[in-house]
Amino acid sequence: MPKFLYVAKNYDGEVRTGELVAKDEQGIAQQLKADGFLVTSVREMEDDDGKVRVAFMDRFTKIALKDKMMFARNLSVMISSGLTVSKSIRNLADQTKNKKFSQILLAIYEDIKAGKNLSDGMAKYPSVFSELFVNMVKIGETGGNLDETLTIVAVQLEKENALLSKVRGALMYPAVIMVAMTGVAILMLTYVLPQMTGVFKDMDVELPKSTQLIISASDIFKEHSILVMISMALIVFALRLAIKTKSGKRAVSFISLKIPAINNIVIKTNCARFSRIYSSLLRSGVTSLDALRIVANTLSNYYYKKAIRDSIKQIQKGVDLSKVIGENDKIFPVLVKQMVEVGEQTGETEAILIKMAEFYEDEVNQVTKNISSIVEPILMLVMGIAVGFFAIAMLQPMYGLMENIK
Repeated sequence: MPKFLYVAKNYDGEVRTGELVAKDEQGIAQQLKADGFLVTSVREMEDDDGKVRVAFMDRFTKIALKDKMMFARNLSVMISSGLTVSKSIRNLADQTKNKKFSQILLAIYEDIKAGKNLSDGMAKYPSVFSELFVNMVKIGETGGNLDETLTIVAVQLEKENALLSKVRGALMYPAVIMVAMTGVAILMLTYVLPQMTGVFKDMDVELPKSTQLIISASDIFKEHSILVMISMALIVFALRLAIKTKSGKRAVSFISLKIPAINNIVIKTNCARFSRIYSSLLRSGVTSLDALRIVANTLSNYYYKKAIRDSIKQIQKGVDLSKVIGENDKIFPVLVKQMVEVGEQTGETEAILIKMAEFYEDEVNQVTKNISSIVEPILMLVMGIAVGFFAIAMLQPMYGLMENIK
């Protein structure tokens, strides 16, 4: 059974702290209640690697970008108001509704009490706090302006959250239509077509290939519906696993840059993120090379990551960043190269990158607003072809029967 750290108080005001073994937090409360103490705080102890153990069900709980955004913003406000880092973290751990995030913050709180820096505690959880987040906090700790760097992080996360929300919203419509089309197709093959199959088989006519194909598909769905559903679920599961691999991520990145309409969103989104993250890091005092390395690790698209990592090697040889970006004109528009070049010449790279980030964020906003008008005709065309194919396949045998009667 797991071991817990607890703080408890009795009715006389006596405080007791220590460790107890129990099945869960309720078990700890019951043990202490038997001794006349009430639990004020309890936390499962850490593994040997210093990471907090998270309850089994909580492991499947995601820590949303919005949670991290609010954490950065609130922590900045608390520190600038005069609260210590440890007290601020403790307050946020108590306030957050996400149990997994709360447990992690409590673990970081214990690390700070043990003499570690906030950045050291956050670095234990790379799946929660990105390299960008941890490095910005470390810079703030070193420079004595943690509240300011946290504000920069909060702004960065807010912009990223707004950007991703717009992209997800734009892609939601076509996704819903595709799911609906698939559902209708399965319904037709499973329930509607079987009722017509008997009629076709009684006809003394040779069925067209299209009709035979649909009848065969219907028979498969009808006779092996459970097997088909399991197979479809396994395919979806396998694809989700595949896209998490290095080659899978590369394939998704390649496809996303080749699909019309989608590639425009991908390019503008990555340019916006590159500009804002890079400018935020430069503004915080990170060197150009270190900033590019963090940007490369933060972006998700394989080809952008590769282009930026290659640029680091070129810059180390004395080549300007603008020239390297210009060589990757398939993923970086000419405007990016020109703006970076102006920044290099004027020494105003940070300010120019912020303006470029705002420009591309506005572009993404416009593109996502228009995506439905672009995708809708394509979806209507696909639906029209599918309905037309089904109608022809069903009507052809009828015409064949009429010809035989004549």
